[in-house]
Amino acid sequence: MQTLSGILPALVTPLNADGALMRVSFEKLLEKVFDAGATGVYVCGQTGEGLHLPMSVRKEAAEVACRFSPAARNIVVHVGAHDPADALELAVHARKTGAHAISSLPPLGTTSFAAVRQYYESLAQTGELPFLVYYYPHLTNAIGSVEQILDLCSIPNVAGLKFTDFDLYRLSLIRRAGHIVFNGRDEVLAAGLLMGASGGIGTFYNLLPEAFVGVYEASRTNRWEDARALQARINTLIEIVLRFPVIPSVKAILGWSGIDCGSSTPQSGALTSQQGQELRAAVEPLFEFQSAAMA
Repeated sequence: MQTLSGILPALVTPLNADGALMRVSFEKLLEKVFDAGATGVYVCGQTGEGLHLPMSVRKEAAEVACRFSPAARNIVVHVGAHDPADALELAVHARKTGAHAISSLPPLGTTSFAAVRQYYESLAQTGELPFLVYYYPHLTNAIGSVEQILDLCSIPNVAGLKFTDFDLYRLSLIRRAGHIVFNGRDEVLAAGLLMGASGGIGTFYNLLPEAFVGVYEASRTNRWEDARALQARINTLIEIVLRFPVIPSVKAILGWSGIDCGSSTPQSGALTSQQGQELRAAVEPLFEFQSAAMA
Protein backbone atom coordinates (compact mmCIF):
# COMPACT_ATOMS: atom_id res chain seq x y z
CA MET A 1 0.00 0.00 0.00
CA GLN A 2 0.99 3.62 -0.35
CA THR A 3 2.71 5.32 2.57
CA LEU A 4 0.45 6.48 5.38
CA SER A 5 1.18 10.19 5.64
CA GLY A 6 -0.12 13.61 4.72
CA ILE A 7 -3.48 15.28 5.26
CA LEU A 8 -6.46 13.06 6.06
CA PRO A 9 -9.69 14.92 6.83
CA ALA A 10 -11.74 13.19 9.51
CA LEU A 11 -14.94 13.40 7.52
CA VAL A 12 -18.33 14.27 8.93
CA THR A 13 -21.02 11.78 7.99
CA PRO A 14 -23.93 13.46 6.15
CA LEU A 15 -27.19 12.14 7.60
CA ASN A 16 -30.78 12.79 6.61
CA ALA A 17 -33.59 13.24 9.12
CA ASP A 18 -34.07 9.46 9.31
CA GLY A 19 -30.39 8.85 10.09
CA ALA A 20 -29.56 7.41 6.66
CA LEU A 21 -26.36 8.29 4.84
CA MET A 22 -26.73 11.12 2.33
CA ARG A 23 -24.62 9.46 -0.34
CA VAL A 24 -24.56 12.32 -2.84
CA SER A 25 -23.49 14.78 -0.16
CA PHE A 26 -20.80 12.37 1.05
CA GLU A 27 -19.46 12.06 -2.48
CA LYS A 28 -19.41 15.86 -2.81
CA LEU A 29 -17.48 16.13 0.45
CA LEU A 30 -14.97 13.55 -0.75
CA GLU A 31 -14.58 15.49 -3.99
CA LYS A 32 -14.05 18.73 -2.05
CA VAL A 33 -11.23 17.43 0.12
CA PHE A 34 -9.50 15.49 -2.65
CA ASP A 35 -9.65 18.48 -5.01
CA ALA A 36 -7.91 20.44 -2.26
CA GLY A 37 -5.07 17.94 -2.24
CA ALA A 38 -5.93 15.70 0.71
CA THR A 39 -3.81 12.55 0.82
CA GLY A 40 -6.70 10.46 2.09
CA VAL A 41 -9.64 10.46 4.49
CA TYR A 42 -10.52 9.13 7.94
CA VAL A 43 -14.05 7.72 7.96
CA CYS A 44 -16.53 7.34 10.84
CA GLY A 45 -14.25 8.55 13.61
CA GLN A 46 -15.24 10.96 16.36
CA THR A 47 -15.98 13.67 13.79
CA GLY A 48 -17.94 11.19 11.69
CA GLU A 49 -20.01 10.19 14.75
CA GLY A 50 -19.11 6.57 14.13
CA LEU A 51 -19.77 5.38 17.67
CA HIS A 52 -23.34 6.66 17.43
CA LEU A 53 -24.21 5.31 13.99
CA PRO A 54 -25.87 2.02 13.04
CA MET A 55 -23.55 -0.62 11.62
CA SER A 56 -25.30 -0.41 8.26
CA VAL A 57 -24.57 3.31 7.92
CA ARG A 58 -20.94 2.85 8.94
CA LYS A 59 -20.45 0.11 6.39
CA GLU A 60 -22.11 2.16 3.68
CA ALA A 61 -19.90 5.17 4.45
CA ALA A 62 -16.78 3.00 4.18
CA GLU A 63 -18.01 1.55 0.88
CA VAL A 64 -18.73 4.97 -0.61
CA ALA A 65 -15.36 6.32 0.53
CA CYS A 66 -13.47 3.40 -1.00
CA ARG A 67 -15.44 3.46 -4.22
CA PHE A 68 -15.37 7.21 -4.78
CA SER A 69 -11.80 8.05 -3.77
CA PRO A 70 -9.08 8.48 -6.41
CA ALA A 71 -6.24 5.98 -6.67
CA ALA A 72 -3.24 6.46 -4.38
CA ARG A 73 -5.32 8.07 -1.62
CA ASN A 74 -5.47 6.40 1.78
CA ILE A 75 -8.86 5.41 3.16
CA VAL A 76 -8.62 4.85 6.90
CA VAL A 77 -11.79 3.47 8.48
CA HIS A 78 -12.41 3.95 12.18
CA VAL A 79 -13.90 0.67 13.39
CA GLY A 80 -14.15 1.35 17.12
CA ALA A 81 -17.51 0.42 18.63
CA HIS A 82 -19.17 0.02 22.02
CA ASP A 83 -19.34 -3.73 21.41
CA PRO A 84 -15.92 -5.27 20.54
CA ALA A 85 -17.70 -7.82 18.35
CA ASP A 86 -19.04 -4.96 16.22
CA ALA A 87 -15.52 -3.51 15.95
CA LEU A 88 -14.20 -6.83 14.67
CA GLU A 89 -17.02 -7.07 12.14
CA LEU A 90 -16.31 -3.55 10.91
CA ALA A 91 -12.59 -4.35 10.62
CA VAL A 92 -13.30 -7.34 8.38
CA HIS A 93 -15.74 -5.27 6.33
CA ALA A 94 -13.19 -2.48 5.88
CA ARG A 95 -10.63 -4.94 4.52
CA LYS A 96 -13.12 -6.53 2.13
CA THR A 97 -14.33 -3.11 0.99
CA GLY A 98 -10.84 -1.98 0.01
CA ALA A 99 -9.77 0.31 2.87
CA HIS A 100 -6.04 0.88 3.18
CA ALA A 101 -5.95 0.98 6.98
CA ILE A 102 -8.16 0.83 10.05
CA SER A 103 -8.15 2.63 13.38
CA SER A 104 -9.99 2.54 16.68
CA LEU A 105 -10.41 4.42 19.90
CA PRO A 106 -9.75 2.27 22.98
CA PRO A 107 -12.91 0.69 24.41
CA LEU A 108 -14.68 3.52 26.22
CA GLY A 109 -14.82 3.07 29.97
CA THR A 110 -11.83 0.72 30.00
CA THR A 111 -9.10 1.82 32.42
CA SER A 112 -6.86 -1.23 32.16
CA PHE A 113 -3.95 -0.99 29.75
CA ALA A 114 -3.85 -4.78 29.48
CA ALA A 115 -7.47 -4.81 28.29
CA VAL A 116 -6.76 -2.07 25.74
CA ARG A 117 -3.74 -3.96 24.43
CA GLN A 118 -5.73 -7.16 24.08
CA TYR A 119 -8.46 -5.27 22.20
CA TYR A 120 -5.95 -3.73 19.79
CA GLU A 121 -4.21 -7.07 19.24
CA SER A 122 -7.52 -8.64 18.27
CA LEU A 123 -8.49 -5.82 15.92
CA ALA A 124 -5.09 -5.62 14.24
CA GLN A 125 -5.04 -9.36 13.66
CA THR A 126 -8.65 -9.61 12.48
CA GLY A 127 -8.50 -6.61 10.17
CA GLU A 128 -5.27 -7.76 8.49
CA LEU A 129 -4.61 -4.13 7.55
CA PRO A 130 -2.20 -1.47 8.80
CA PHE A 131 -3.68 -0.28 12.08
CA LEU A 132 -3.59 3.16 13.71
CA VAL A 133 -3.97 3.27 17.47
CA TYR A 134 -6.13 6.24 18.52
CA TYR A 135 -4.38 8.02 21.39
CA TYR A 136 -6.79 10.50 23.00
CA PRO A 137 -6.00 11.00 26.71
CA HIS A 138 -8.78 13.57 27.08
CA LEU A 139 -11.26 10.75 26.48
CA THR A 140 -9.58 7.87 28.29
CA ASN A 141 -6.59 7.46 30.59
CA ALA A 142 -6.10 3.76 29.86
CA ILE A 143 -2.95 4.61 27.86
CA GLY A 144 -0.74 6.69 30.13
CA SER A 145 2.91 6.67 29.07
CA VAL A 146 5.20 6.76 26.06
CA GLU A 147 6.35 3.27 26.99
CA GLN A 148 2.78 2.00 26.74
CA ILE A 149 2.27 3.71 23.40
CA LEU A 150 5.46 2.13 22.05
CA ASP A 151 4.31 -1.24 23.37
CA LEU A 152 1.07 -0.87 21.41
CA CYS A 153 3.08 0.06 18.33
CA SER A 154 4.95 -3.25 18.64
CA ILE A 155 1.74 -5.22 17.98
CA PRO A 156 1.82 -6.89 14.54
CA ASN A 157 0.04 -4.78 11.89
CA VAL A 158 0.10 -1.63 14.06
CA ALA A 159 1.65 1.06 11.87
CA GLY A 160 1.43 3.95 14.31
CA LEU A 161 -1.21 6.17 15.78
CA LYS A 162 -3.51 9.14 15.60
CA PHE A 163 -2.12 11.38 18.34
CA THR A 164 -4.82 13.69 19.71
CA ASP A 165 -2.97 15.55 22.43
CA PHE A 166 -1.07 18.80 22.90
CA ASP A 167 2.07 17.11 24.32
CA LEU A 168 4.15 17.39 21.17
CA TYR A 169 7.34 16.38 22.94
CA ARG A 170 5.69 13.00 23.49
CA LEU A 171 4.74 12.96 19.80
CA SER A 172 8.39 13.55 18.88
CA LEU A 173 9.55 10.61 21.01
CA ILE A 174 7.14 8.26 19.25
CA ARG A 175 8.28 9.49 15.85
CA ARG A 176 11.92 9.12 16.88
CA ALA A 177 11.17 5.45 17.57
CA GLY A 178 10.19 5.13 13.91
CA HIS A 179 6.41 4.97 14.06
CA ILE A 180 3.82 6.80 11.95
CA VAL A 181 2.18 9.57 13.96
CA PHE A 182 -0.70 11.70 12.73
CA ASN A 183 -1.19 14.98 14.57
CA GLY A 184 -4.79 14.99 15.86
CA ARG A 185 -5.13 18.47 17.37
CA ASP A 186 -6.07 20.78 14.53
CA GLU A 187 -4.92 23.86 16.44
CA VAL A 188 -1.28 22.73 16.41
CA LEU A 189 -0.81 20.97 13.08
CA ALA A 190 2.13 23.20 12.12
CA ALA A 191 3.81 22.59 15.47
CA GLY A 192 3.13 18.87 15.28
CA LEU A 193 4.74 18.71 11.84
CA LEU A 194 7.73 20.64 13.14
CA MET A 195 8.08 18.00 15.86
CA GLY A 196 8.04 15.24 13.26
CA ALA A 197 4.40 14.26 12.69
CA SER A 198 3.80 12.20 9.55
CA GLY A 199 0.72 14.26 8.75
CA GLY A 200 -2.58 15.26 10.27
CA ILE A 201 -6.10 13.96 10.81
CA GLY A 202 -8.79 16.34 12.00
CA THR A 203 -12.25 17.84 12.07
CA PHE A 204 -11.74 21.28 10.60
CA TYR A 205 -10.11 19.76 7.54
CA ASN A 206 -13.71 19.38 6.27
CA LEU A 207 -14.02 23.16 6.08
CA LEU A 208 -10.55 24.40 5.09
CA PRO A 209 -8.84 21.41 3.46
CA GLU A 210 -6.70 23.63 1.27
CA ALA A 211 -5.29 25.44 4.32
CA PHE A 212 -4.33 22.18 6.06
CA VAL A 213 -2.77 20.88 2.83
CA GLY A 214 -0.91 24.18 2.63
CA VAL A 215 0.46 23.79 6.15
CA TYR A 216 1.66 20.28 5.31
CA GLU A 217 3.27 21.31 2.02
CA ALA A 218 4.94 24.33 3.63
CA SER A 219 6.40 22.08 6.33
CA ARG A 220 7.87 19.76 3.72
CA THR A 221 9.81 22.64 2.16
CA ASN A 222 10.77 24.35 5.44
CA ARG A 223 8.53 27.37 4.78
CA TRP A 224 7.60 27.71 8.42
CA GLU A 225 6.42 31.32 8.23
CA ASP A 226 3.92 30.27 5.57
CA ALA A 227 2.86 27.33 7.72
CA ARG A 228 2.37 29.60 10.72
CA ALA A 229 0.28 32.07 8.70
CA LEU A 230 -2.00 29.32 7.46
CA GLN A 231 -2.26 27.89 10.97
CA ALA A 232 -3.37 31.31 12.21
CA ARG A 233 -6.14 31.35 9.58
CA ILE A 234 -7.23 27.88 10.67
CA ASN A 235 -7.21 28.84 14.33
CA THR A 236 -9.39 31.88 13.71
CA LEU A 237 -12.08 29.51 12.46
CA ILE A 238 -11.53 27.04 15.30
CA GLU A 239 -11.86 29.76 17.95
CA ILE A 240 -15.26 30.71 16.52
CA VAL A 241 -16.66 27.21 16.09
CA LEU A 242 -15.64 26.06 19.57
CA ARG A 243 -18.25 28.44 21.00
CA PHE A 244 -20.95 26.19 19.54
CA PRO A 245 -21.72 22.45 19.28
CA VAL A 246 -18.85 21.46 17.00
CA ILE A 247 -20.20 18.74 14.69
CA PRO A 248 -23.53 20.50 13.99
CA SER A 249 -21.54 23.69 13.34
CA VAL A 250 -19.22 22.01 10.85
CA LYS A 251 -22.21 20.50 9.06
CA ALA A 252 -24.00 23.85 9.01
CA ILE A 253 -20.99 25.63 7.49
CA LEU A 254 -20.67 22.91 4.86
CA GLY A 255 -24.35 23.36 4.09
CA TRP A 256 -23.99 27.11 3.63
CA SER A 257 -21.00 26.37 1.38
CA GLY A 258 -23.08 24.11 -0.88
CA ILE A 259 -22.77 20.61 0.61
CA ASP A 260 -25.89 19.71 2.57
CA CYS A 261 -24.73 17.40 5.36
CA GLY A 262 -28.09 17.18 7.08
CA SER A 263 -28.48 16.62 10.78
CA SER A 264 -26.25 15.21 13.51
CA THR A 265 -26.84 12.37 15.92
CA PRO A 266 -28.55 13.31 19.22
CA GLN A 267 -25.26 12.72 21.03
CA SER A 268 -23.59 15.49 18.99
CA GLY A 269 -26.26 18.05 19.83
CA ALA A 270 -27.79 20.64 17.55
CA LEU A 271 -27.66 24.36 16.85
CA THR A 272 -30.53 26.50 17.99
CA SER A 273 -31.87 29.04 15.53
CA GLN A 274 -30.10 31.79 17.44
CA GLN A 275 -26.83 29.88 17.49
CA GLY A 276 -27.10 29.27 13.76
CA GLN A 277 -27.50 32.96 13.09
CA GLU A 278 -24.58 33.85 15.36
CA LEU A 279 -22.34 31.20 13.84
CA ARG A 280 -23.10 32.26 10.30
CA ALA A 281 -22.45 35.92 11.04
CA ALA A 282 -19.13 35.04 12.68
CA VAL A 283 -17.78 32.74 9.96
CA GLU A 284 -19.23 34.36 6.84
CA PRO A 285 -16.14 36.58 6.31
CA LEU A 286 -14.05 33.40 6.07
CA PHE A 287 -16.11 31.65 3.38
CA GLU A 288 -17.97 32.22 0.14
CA PHE A 289 -21.45 31.02 0.98
CA GLN A 290 -23.78 30.18 -1.88
CA SER A 291 -26.89 31.97 -0.66
CA ALA A 292 -28.33 33.91 2.22
CA ALA A 293 -30.54 30.98 3.24
CA MET A 294 -29.83 29.33 6.58
CA ALA A 295 -28.93 25.63 6.52
